Amino acid sequence: MTASSQPSSRIRVLQIIGNAIVGGMETSVARLLESASPSRFALTALCPFESPYTDQLRELDVDVCIAPMPDNASWEAIQVACSLIETQSIDVVHTHLPPAHLLGGLAGRLTQRPVVATIHGRQLTTLDLEVHRRMRTHLHLVCRQSHLNAHALGIEPDHISFIPNGVDTEVFKPSAYKHGPLRQRFGIPAAAKVVGFVGRLSPEKGPDLFVRMALALHEHDARVHFLMVGDGPMRAQVEAAIAGSKLDNVFHLAGVQESMADVYREMDMFVSSSRSEAMPLAIMEAMASGLPTVATSVGGILELVQQGRTGWLVGEGDYESLAARALALLSDETALQAVGAHARERAVRKFALMDSVAAITSLWQRLAQQRGDALRLVAAPAETRMNDDEAPRPDSVPTVRAMSPLAANL
Repeated sequence: MTASSQPSSRIRVLQIIGNAIVGGMETSVARLLESASPSRFALTALCPFESPYTDQLRELDVDVCIAPMPDNASWEAIQVACSLIETQSIDVVHTHLPPAHLLGGLAGRLTQRPVVATIHGRQLTTLDLEVHRRMRTHLHLVCRQSHLNAHALGIEPDHISFIPNGVDTEVFKPSAYKHGPLRQRFGIPAAAKVVGFVGRLSPEKGPDLFVRMALALHEHDARVHFLMVGDGPMRAQVEAAIAGSKLDNVFHLAGVQESMADVYREMDMFVSSSRSEAMPLAIMEAMASGLPTVATSVGGILELVQQGRTGWLVGEGDYESLAARALALLSDETALQAVGAHARERAVRKFALMDSVAAITSLWQRLAQQRGDALRLVAAPAETRMNDDEAPRPDSVPTVRAMSPLAANL
């Protein structure tokens, strides 16, 4: 074993994850940790509670610890985070969601570690902005809208990285076989067209708009089936809207599914009815799976879907146009197949997971290296040090800008 592959030479990264449900943020973090080279990085995660998600992280050989993560960081959580950083010799802290950013920013300042915060939304929150300005954290933006928002707020370019999410196009890929376990479970005919929704059943994802879209489309073609995958606080509302409606026999609630790549292969089209998005993984996965996408034009969705080529965009909340665009594609098999093929090609060319992983892990490495350089300067013999005006302080480690090939091509 070479010296570079010894455990002691690995960069140690603490992930502070502000939630532990099954959602887009959590999935993107899990895929990042799964793809990061174990010979280069040792990974620890701090989560707010135990869940199937924390079990999933442990299966990826991530050391998981638990601490409360309220909106205002508790002293208990700060103690846990600082202890983890010190006892595990953490080099870089990486946070996800505003409460985690606050906790990581405080712990990073107290322990003199660099902190990078991924902004998963399309805009910075007030808390994210305040933590960044007070703690000098580095911001990783996943969509161009949030990237431009950060610049508009006056954040220094050297404290920003624009690295979009990615998707594993070898896992998510088209299949000619459509009659899988979900179609069999719900009794969907092999020849029927299936329009899919994937996401948390919460207001920002617009599951209620998807139901309205389904009703409008059903009026024109009663043969189409609708598959909703996910769970959340609006599930009862969705169930009530379907109960007793004309959709009883064609609208199917599948709940949370483990093998999402197989789920997409049972669909013919993907519809996103979101009211707010950044860089949604579900659309990227659907595109990689060769599905045409009809979506509301919010947030980073505009960066993903090419109008008229890989799908169609409509106005926010316009469920009637969602239905009309979906119906037009479903009625033209040639167009449906061509748009799906273009979607697949764009996902492979623009949104490769390993491009995103390479850029993020490069950022970890650079931050760790810069911290190490700063500490070595401080610890150098007096005769070899810079003067006091030149020497960097351990708590003011310089930050870097990282631009992935994926971001440069958008």
